[in-house]
Order: sequence, then C-alpha cells, then structure tokens
Amino acid sequence: MKTFRKLLILALTVVLTACGTTNIVPLTGRKQSLLVSDQQILSLSTQQYSEYMATAKASNDPAKTAMVKRVGERISNAVVNYLRQTGQAADVASYNWEINLVQDNSANAFCMPGGKIVVYDGILPLTQTEDALAIVMGHEVAHAVAKHSAEKLSKQMKAQYGAQALNILLQGQSSMWQQIGQAAFGFGANSVLRGYSRANESEADYMGLIFAAMAGYNPEAAVTFWQRMAQNSTSSVPAFFSDHPSDEKRIANIQKWMPEALKYYKPAQTVTNKTATIKSTDLKKTKKK
Repeated sequence: MKTFRKLLILALTVVLTACGTTNIVPLTGRKQSLLVSDQQILSLSTQQYSEYMATAKASNDPAKTAMVKRVGERISNAVVNYLRQTGQAADVASYNWEINLVQDNSANAFCMPGGKIVVYDGILPLTQTEDALAIVMGHEVAHAVAKHSAEKLSKQMKAQYGAQALNILLQGQSSMWQQIGQAAFGFGANSVLRGYSRANESEADYMGLIFAAMAGYNPEAAVTFWQRMAQNSTSSVPAFFSDHPSDEKRIANIQKWMPEALKYYKPAQTVTNKTATIKSTDLKKTKKK
C-alpha cells in the first residue's frame, strides 16, 4: 500500500509540476500555467471557426443583426481600450474581431480566441434588452480574454502526461493495483478539469459584468437575465457535476460583484461605437472577492 501511495504521489507531482508559461488574467489578477502559445490556440480556433461558419446560417433579420454587431463592437472596443490603458497593448494584436448572429434555436453564444463572436438568435427572447445581451456577450468575450481555452487545453495535456507517467510507474504491479491506480487518477484528473471549468465560468461572469459596464451597459441587467435563464432551465444536474455554477450561486455572485461593476458603468450616451470611454481611476486591477 505504501508503494502504491508513493506511485500516485509521484504521478500527481509530474502533473502539477509540468512546465509552461505563467499568464496573468486581466481584472482578476489570477495566475495561469499555460502549456500552449497564443499562436497555437489562434491557429486551432481559426480552423474551427471557419469550419463552423461554413455550415452556419446567418440571421436574415437586419435589425437583430445590427443590434448584435452594435453590442459586440462596443464590448470589444471597451476590452481593447482597457488592455491598452493597463499596459497590455501587446495582447490587442491577438484579436481580429468578428461578430455574427446565426439562425439557431438554442439559447447560446460563444467567443473563440481571437475575438470570433457568435450569438444564436435563440437567446434573444431571453436577453430581451441590449443591456442583457451585453451581459451574455461580455461573458463570452471574457472567456477569450482570460485565455480559458488555452487553460483548458493545458489542463488536459497535464492530465494526459500524468496518466502516461502512471502507466510507466505501475508496470510490473498486479492488474488489480493497475486498475485501482488508473481509476483513482482518472477520477482525480477529471475532477480537476471540471472544477477549473466551473471556476472559469465564474471568472467569465465576473469579467463579463465589468466589460459590459465599461461598454456603457447597465450591469444590473445581469440579475434579471440569469433569473429568466433559471426559470427556463431544464437541467437537473447538481452543480458539483456541472461545468457551470448553479443558477442560485451565479446570481448570488453577481449580486456580490454588482457594487464594483457599477463603478465602471456610465450611461450608454457617453460611449461611442468607436471608442469605449473608461475613467482612468477605474483601470486598476481588481481581485475577485
């Protein structure tokens, strides 16, 4: 048993100490260990985005399309302005923004690394207002800004490295111990990946709230929007086994962050489509409480 425990500890050490670069997430200040470069992620995302758009159907509603593009442009401009004014101008080169509204009944949206934003028209009956739409798009843009795709891929790579190390270390052990070791490590790795995904979702909620406020949208729309989402949700999966926070936890977190988000908020008329205006006093990095 002692030998088995040492093997597991050694395998986990290999996972946790895998080499990589350290990145600091804007706004939250959280440190990430990334095993993939921006160029690698952008190459993958560009390919996947092109494949998706080749089969997607663009919305045939000019008014809704214009609204989505307007909201997306204001949020992307606010993000770019924030990065430039906080000494992160080098990251701006990674973005080539595109904003799309597609025909899909799903209540969904996404933003790929590099700023490729896609909104499904099925979510518009739930957003109802531009402020609420900005909450959704701000959340998705936050995933890209926080490099969550690179982080997720790095986690998967670390888990794979650990699994390979454990296979080598358990060679010569009985088949029973090999099965127990693989099961124990597999569950642990998957739990870490799930936990990080939930953490990423919560971080995107926080950052998206701030980005929407920076773009001149009322962050208070987030509470009523997620309440509508909760009422329309059909999922019964417990939060521990879900990639997303529970509706109750998400709303509670947003309410906790609201006073900070409101510090960044200015009425829409003070923000143009070309440049998002941000007070210099609001540009300090903040820690999520």
